[in-house]
Amino acid sequence: MKRTALLAAFLSTLATPSLAHTGTGITVGFLHPLLGWDHLISMVAVGAWAAILGGRAIWAVPLAFVVAMFAGSVVAMSGPAMPLVEPVILTSVFVLTVLVVFRVKMPAASGMTLVGVFALAHGHAHGAEVPGIANAVTYVIGFMVATSLLHLFGVAATVLALRRRRMPAT
Repeated sequence: MKRTALLAAFLSTLATPSLAHTGTGITVGFLHPLLGWDHLISMVAVGAWAAILGGRAIWAVPLAFVVAMFAGSVVAMSGPAMPLVEPVILTSVFVLTVLVVFRVKMPAASGMTLVGVFALAHGHAHGAEVPGIANAVTYVIGFMVATSLLHLFGVAATVLALRRRRMPAT
């Protein structure tokens, strides 16, 4: 499993950016995190890691990601460039994958801060696409909904996997 996760993280570096940027408004916003492997892996991993942390982190860590991602998109739409966006996104893929694979635990506040930093970069990348989009509001709604669903998937899959491991074999 660890090899598979690390392979997935490596393969995410080969994502084709043009596939994540098609359509307009809510459609492109919704598809952006789903079609870019870097975003997809990071966002599912946030949910999975939140489930591993447990307690209030199960909702607080994904929420921190979505809020910080929104802030990053607002910064991008306002014009200021954020340095090192793509390297930070790539780093998020590796770090979040490692946190999940090795079930790293930390306080919820620390986890929220960590994913918040990564989410600013993800949000900036999403927000930088808005100028060519007809309706920025629906675009932002689209990527926030997709991100929330990816987090939910990560949480649900991990909770189920952890419960299954605790159940006696039949």
